[in-house]
Amino acid sequence: MKRLKFDVIGMTCSSCQSHVERAVLKLNGINKAEVNLLLNNMVVEFNENLLDENTIIKAVRDAGYDAKISQNVKENNKKKSLDETKLDETNENIKSMKFRVIFSFYLLIPLMYVSMNHMIYMLLKIDPPKIIMKYLHGTENAITFAFLQLLLLLPIMYVNRSYFINGFKRLIKRAPNMDSLIALGSSASFIYGIFAIFMIGYGLRT
Repeated sequence: MKRLKFDVIGMTCSSCQSHVERAVLKLNGINKAEVNLLLNNMVVEFNENLLDENTIIKAVRDAGYDAKISQNVKENNKKKSLDETKLDETNENIKSMKFRVIFSFYLLIPLMYVSMNHMIYMLLKIDPPKIIMKYLHGTENAITFAFLQLLLLLPIMYVNRSYFINGFKRLIKRAPNMDSLIALGSSASFIYGIFAIFMIGYGLRT
């Protein structure tokens, strides 16, 4: 029996862990497969006469994820331990997520203002600014009102595109996870919003 450790890429929840584990255990020649979600790795014990590491990697990819054999990484001519490498990857993921959250939040503020400013002014019992009344209120400004929200939404969707890429990829592989739920819900709302803009234009025309 041969024992190997693999780095698994793309897992985000316990469901992902189960999908990867089941995909590998189905292979002929696998004695044991243990997937660790927190460390994003997998330890596999298998009969090297029946299959090899490439077959195992292919099974993980067919399940909608990616894998590679774990190994120490050289950086600045110094060997880094696997734990240090994992820590670097985790820190990079945290930085990326922090950037996406802050970027999305700053764009969400004007988006919320545009879409709900009339409610805000009603709550405060004051009149909206004249420029808002001129360009965003009234039937004649309906397309502008809707299209401006679309333009503010697009950068948010783009910077968070990994949810859509990963989510639909898992869905196609019949291994949906939380990313798939986010991707489906957000895409449904987005598509309906596009449809609503067309219907507003049609309604104004007729």
